[in-house]
Amino acid sequence: MSPLLHIAAEELQNPLVPPIPELVIGLLAFVIVFGVLAKKLLPNINKVLEERRESIEGGIEKAEAAQTEASSVLEQYKAQLAEARHEAARLRQEAQEQGATLIAEMRAEGQRQREDIIAAGHAQIEADRKAASSVLRQDVGKLATDLAGKLVGESLEDHARQSRVIDRFLDDLDQKAEAAR
Repeated sequence: MSPLLHIAAEELQNPLVPPIPELVIGLLAFVIVFGVLAKKLLPNINKVLEERRESIEGGIEKAEAAQTEASSVLEQYKAQLAEARHEAARLRQEAQEQGATLIAEMRAEGQRQREDIIAAGHAQIEADRKAASSVLRQDVGKLATDLAGKLVGESLEDHARQSRVIDRFLDDLDQKAEAAR
C-alpha cells in the first residue's frame, strides 16, 4: 500500500471510533482485568470494609455501654452524696441537741452549786451569829456584873445566879427585838 492510499484510508475512518480489532482486544483485556480484580481483590476489599464496619459498630456499642455505666456510676455517686449530706445534717442536729442538753445540765449544776453555796453561807452566818451571840452574852454579862458590883459595892461572883440573871435579861431583850420586827 502506498503511503497515499494509507493516508486516504485513514481519512475515511472516523478518528473518534477506534478500529474494531483494537476495540475487541481492549474489551477482552478489560474483562480479564475486571475478572481478576473481582475474583482476588474484591473479597479482600469487602473483608476489610466488613471488619471496619464491625469495628465501628463495636466501638459505638462500647461507647453506649460506657455511657450507660457512667450514668449509673454518676447516679450512685449522687445517691452517696445525698446520703452523706443527710448523715451530716443528722450528726449536726445530734450535736446541737447534745450541746443544748449539756448546756441545760451545766446550768442545773451551776444552780445547784449556787444553792449549796448560799445554804452553806446561811449556815455559816447562823453559826457565826450564834457564836457571836454567845460571846456577846458572856461579855455583856461580865460587864453587867462588874458594873452592878461597883454600884452596890460588893462582888457578885456567884456564877450560877449571875448566869441566870444575865440569860433572863438577854432573853427579854431578844423577845422585845423579835416583837419589834
